[in-house]
Amino acid sequence: MSTRETVDFLLYRWLAVEGLAARPRFAEHGRETFDAVLDLCERLAAEQFAPANRIADTEEPWFDGERVHLPASSHAAAEAYVASGMLAAAQDTAMGGMQLPCVVEMAAQAFFSKAGIGVGGGGMLTSGNANLLMAHGTPLQREVFAKNEFSGRFFGTMCLSEPQAGSSLSDIVTRAVPDGAGHADDPLGPRYRLRGNKMWISNGDHELAENIIHLVLAKIPDADGRLVPGTRGISLFIVPKKLVDTDGRLTGERNDVALAGLNHKLGYRGIPNTLLNFGEGRHPVRAADGGGLDGRGAGAIGYLVGEPGQGLRCMFHMMNEARIAVGLGATMLGLAGYEASLDYARTRTQGRPVGPAGKDPTQPPVALIRHADIRRMLLAQKSWCEGALALCLYCARLVDEQHTGEPAAAAEAALLLEMLTPIAKSWPSEWCLEANSLAIQVHGGYGYTRDFPVEQYWRDNRLNMIHEGTHGIQALDLLGRKVVMDGGRGYAAWAARVNAAIERAIARPGWAREANELAGALKALGHATRAAWATGQPEEALANATPYLQAFGHVTLAWVWLEVALAAEDALAAADGAADADRGRLAAARYFFRYELPRIGAWLGPVESREPLCREMDEAWF
Repeated sequence: MSTRETVDFLLYRWLAVEGLAARPRFAEHGRETFDAVLDLCERLAAEQFAPANRIADTEEPWFDGERVHLPASSHAAAEAYVASGMLAAAQDTAMGGMQLPCVVEMAAQAFFSKAGIGVGGGGMLTSGNANLLMAHGTPLQREVFAKNEFSGRFFGTMCLSEPQAGSSLSDIVTRAVPDGAGHADDPLGPRYRLRGNKMWISNGDHELAENIIHLVLAKIPDADGRLVPGTRGISLFIVPKKLVDTDGRLTGERNDVALAGLNHKLGYRGIPNTLLNFGEGRHPVRAADGGGLDGRGAGAIGYLVGEPGQGLRCMFHMMNEARIAVGLGATMLGLAGYEASLDYARTRTQGRPVGPAGKDPTQPPVALIRHADIRRMLLAQKSWCEGALALCLYCARLVDEQHTGEPAAAAEAALLLEMLTPIAKSWPSEWCLEANSLAIQVHGGYGYTRDFPVEQYWRDNRLNMIHEGTHGIQALDLLGRKVVMDGGRGYAAWAARVNAAIERAIARPGWAREANELAGALKALGHATRAAWATGQPEEALANATPYLQAFGHVTLAWVWLEVALAAEDALAAADGAADADRGRLAAARYFFRYELPRIGAWLGPVESREPLCREMDEAWF
């Protein structure tokens, strides 16, 4: 079964995306145009990204003191991707977009991640940057910056972390001060001067586009020149690498943004990962009144986005979008490894099956896939990766409902998306990485070599557990914020969806067992949730947030698999699909219930008892 067949099943059989064409925003679309976009992206991924994947891994970006160099194949892939129009696929036609549903756009983007996640310049960052400006920027900021990003003239980044702060955004010290008395009158937005350092900036410098638009978090000092502690003082700024006029034309002047160095990573090697210095004076910019320069320059020019002090709220628009995209990228790397190990298991002969009289050494060796333990590893990969793909596309479908559904449905979709975002990021990045590990295992010793692609898939995927918020951060977000927000309304909406699937499945004789098992798991999760917060002490509830995240994720995936299984059973009954593929989905669903769902008891035990060991462990005892 191909990835495309799985995508088609999930889109059309399970999520019924053809029905979206009845909504005014998508009226120009239907199955024919959706398929055309999927066909285009699948072809471009195979022709431009896949051949460049190993090159991008082995020929890392390098800096000659002036420019960052990437392989020619990465430039070609970026050009092909820009030409496809996918940077603006979901945008209004007035912005150069296709007004595609988000769920179709994400399904199409998935092919690029699978073929070469470190190739082509990080389109997700560019479109995410522009989407944030569409939501929070001024009309001119949208026209000058976002529109040129959607066209591919400019590429974008997000600049959050700092060397001394890491994920702790409250501790950032990059500062932004008004650029003179008339700073508020600049047509592009209130103009500030930024000084500071940002770390781990993907695509922070390159020559793939005319310009790079950095979205930078910084603090505006108070009247006494002090930075406000915590996140309340954080504001968001557009800081272009090269300065532009109000028509989006390059002025010919370089902004004071300098590359301090490249980070050399385990995976994702094709995307330059950078340390950037803002306002260090290497590229000083003249004052707004045309006056001279001091020895260091006045700082990098940045234009305020939104209101002062609201930077983190604005940035979450891009961060949440990126978290789902990270989950999808992890999923596709997992699927790439699964397909590679499946092909290897079918063609590699080794060992002999055990018969009634044991093994017969006179018989020829059989394909690896004939061995039960190999099938176990393949089933595990299939259940994790195809389940993760279903989850990510479900989240994308919620985005469409949020923006184009009836008011009540839109509000519920927004609530569900809030609940599921930490799961959509964390679950695929953990379990599809584990799938890559099993893909190496299926290959045996060969999987550990660069003669086969599975070792690179694992290396590339290992980053996904870290970037856009580690597992610990997602766990704190889920248990500390999402399950208790609005008096638990989000949790209740999610549980209602799970219960609805349980009720449908109980009516199916072949799925009543799984429905009851899911009902028991949901009950256990609810009990652990209440127990975690029973004392009302955050330090007690959140000490075991990560096992809670793992259990919540597994219950969510069991629900998703139950939904997918019912759709596959319907397809089998109608006899209008690929019967073997549908039976494979049913087997993967049963695998998840037999082998995976039982794990939640071990995770929920410490949550329910508010186990104090980890928070009370004395550091000297290590």
